[in-house]
Order: sequence, then structure tokens, then C-alpha cells
Amino acid sequence: MYHYLRAHPGLYLPERKELRFFGQDLEIRDRRPLTQQEYLAHFSPAGPGQLIGTAYVWYLYSMSAAEEIAAFAPEARIVAMLRNPTDVLHALHGEHLSNGNEDIRDFSAALEAEPDRRAGRRIPPHAHLPQGLQYSTVPRYTEQLERYVRTFGRERVHVVIYDDFAANTADVYRDVLRFLAVGDDVRPATFDVVNASKRTRSEWLRHMLARPPELPRRIIRAVVPPAVRQAAYRRVQSANITAAPRDPISAATRQHLRELFAEEVERLSGFLGRDLSAWRTDAGPRPLSSPVVEGPLADGE
Repeated sequence: MYHYLRAHPGLYLPERKELRFFGQDLEIRDRRPLTQQEYLAHFSPAGPGQLIGTAYVWYLYSMSAAEEIAAFAPEARIVAMLRNPTDVLHALHGEHLSNGNEDIRDFSAALEAEPDRRAGRRIPPHAHLPQGLQYSTVPRYTEQLERYVRTFGRERVHVVIYDDFAANTADVYRDVLRFLAVGDDVRPATFDVVNASKRTRSEWLRHMLARPPELPRRIIRAVVPPAVRQAAYRRVQSANITAAPRDPISAATRQHLRELFAEEVERLSGFLGRDLSAWRTDAGPRPLSSPVVEGPLADGE
């Protein structure tokens, strides 16, 4: 969605997507938060009349980001895309493996390690977001959305269900444009797949990028300008990643996750005012039914 919104002339979204500025409760270890000056510099190319926007997946998880965003931009509009919790955690595990936040390659084993991780044990040495290893806490969608609705008002929070987005991309994209109050007759030339699942080519290189030896690191920092360092880092990191399907989820693990999140799916159904029961079956991602229950976000969603 971020990629497609960048194509709209009424919007300006920086090329770099994950600009972490809000969410002071997120324990990010690998880099400091951007200063306000650094953050705003990413939006300086925006033209007159363009709405500016950004995206960071952990803003939904953060307990403080909603209020921080409201203090910074009280008229902001919020778009949240939600996916079946089982598929979210499977994808998150793959993302953690590719970026160095996870070192347990088996998805089921990584889930089983959560109690140890919650106690501060078995955290990978190069982990940059240990909170993200507590997988079961991530898709608590209802309470997360409640924070944003409470902070911004229901009229400024738009929820997209990933199944709808995957099955009917153009219509869902148009709905988001209408929510943002920009022309909905503009669309990308094609809706190509962006950010497909991926794997790391070399674990050794990934570890080196995450924690390079101290002496070479100091020398490079002393002689290479920051912009050059960052560009080189991104090129090497990109070259070390290849698109590849994730290992399938075992039937036992899928059943465990369906049961674990059954209550959350039911709560979310009521909150959004639509039937999400497909998330509790083996049917897989598919367009979900029209709203069938009353809920605080039912109107206009």
C-alpha cells in the first residue's frame, strides 16, 4: 500500500518507508530515534498542496505512538492494515530471520521460546527489537485500534483487511484515497507485488552487518561520509537477501494459533462490525463477508 500511495500526485511519502520517530516505548537497539530535524528533512521535497505520510509497522504495536503522533500532528489520518494473526506471525518470523532479529529458524520452536524471551533469556545477540520476539503480543488488534480511535476519533481511523487488499487491490486502494480526501481516479500503472517473502543468503554476512568488528567500524566511520555508508550498507544488505517462500506452518502450530487468537478475532469482528470467521479456518486468505454485526467502526468501513 505504501508503494502504491507513493504514485499518487496528491501525496508525498518518502522513499524510505520505516522512519522511526514515534513510539518511545519501543526498545530499538540498533539505532537511535531520528531527531525532529532529521525526521522532517525526509519530507522537505513535498510539493505545495501534497499531503505527507509515512508508515512504520510497530506504531500499531506501540502503546505510546498514538498519543505521540497526535501531539505532533493532531489532524493526522491513520490507515491500519490487519492480517490473519497466524499469517502475520509467520511472516513476522520470516522478517525477523532476514533482518537478524531472530536466530531460531523453525517457526514453531520460535513460538515456544516466547516465555524465555519474555524473561530476557535466549535473545539473539544481534536482536534489534526484542519486544518483537514475544510473538503472541503482536496481533492484539482490538486494543491497538482502540488507542487510535480514542486518540484521533473514529472518523480519522481507516482499517484495511489484508484479505480484501490482496483480492481486490484497486478497490481497496481507491477506498484509502477517498479516506485521505485526495483524487481517487489516480492509480499506479500496475499493482505489482511488493515486499515478497525473502531469505538471507549468508548468515555470516548478516551478522557482520549487524555487529561489525569495532576497529574497522571506527575507521569506516572516521573516513566515510554517513550518506555513503548508509547507501553502501543498504546495497550490501539487499544483495544478501533473496526472494523465497517461507517454510509452511505445521498443522499443529496453525491449530494452536487459531485457538490462541480465537477470542481476539471475535473481539475484532465486533469492533469492526464485520465477520472475520474465515481467520479461524483452514480456508486461507480470501475476501471476507460484508459487515454482519454492529461495532464502533462498522459505519463507513
